[in-house]
Amino acid sequence: MATGKDRQKQLAREHYERQMQRRIEREQKAKRTAIIGSTVGVVIVVGGIVAAVALLGGNDTGTEAAASPSASAVPTDTAQASASTGPKPYDAKTGTCDYVKDASGGTVKDVGMPPAKVKTEPATKTMTFKTNLGDIVVELDNAKAPCTTNSLEFLAKKNYYDGSKCHRLGGDQFPMLQCGDPTAKADGKNETDGQGGPGYVMAEENLQGAQYKRGVMAMAKTQAPGSTGSQFFLVYGDIGLTPDYTPVGTITKGLDILDKVNKAGNIPSAMGDGTGAPKQTVEIKDVTIAGKS
Repeated sequence: MATGKDRQKQLAREHYERQMQRRIEREQKAKRTAIIGSTVGVVIVVGGIVAAVALLGGNDTGTEAAASPSASAVPTDTAQASASTGPKPYDAKTGTCDYVKDASGGTVKDVGMPPAKVKTEPATKTMTFKTNLGDIVVELDNAKAPCTTNSLEFLAKKNYYDGSKCHRLGGDQFPMLQCGDPTAKADGKNETDGQGGPGYVMAEENLQGAQYKRGVMAMAKTQAPGSTGSQFFLVYGDIGLTPDYTPVGTITKGLDILDKVNKAGNIPSAMGDGTGAPKQTVEIKDVTIAGKS
């Protein structure tokens, strides 16, 4: 016959097991719903990475596998954006992109709107981030993500990213560094970090079979389709995200910089998801994009 002490031990053990089960369920759900984007009204990018949902969102107003270069036309995927509710996907017949005003309410650094007419050639373009820690070079997949590439090139020419700081580091559990908010302080104290954007959004691209493995550059967004803006994340490990974030390119130089930043750790955010401002500051000094023949 069980004693009162035995019963207490059993109850304590069952309580502990329930706590662990709930924790596992939360983490699994967080990974499934993780969003890398801005934080406009969302516990963004990556939750639990649960709060991270706002992380990979492009504009945190409360809240972004190496892709093989291809010259093939980008298919119109209705799953990527709704023709009736948001920016339309790339139109291969007219060679145009749909950039629309961002109504999410985030902080805007207005540099205008990218030209709608784009070209899918050259198939790849080289994007170079000159940072305080050295160059990070990305091969952009212009053939499969022409609207995103065009936007990045437009913002680079407008010096949009110059002087900005990468504001969110996921650590080993969520191995990515998020950048692209020109208003972020990245000091672990500014609650509005991740809420900045260019004032426009676009449809997601290149999502079919998308994987977020070491070496991928992808765009952050909120949970809503067609909410990609200027924020992006650089992956230095493997992240099991759902294919909702535009994989725009492959990091060809600078992964060692990301590893160094990760090793230095982060300043845990109030979201309690394990992400936070990197202790090692990463400041983007200049961005250039050049085509390949």
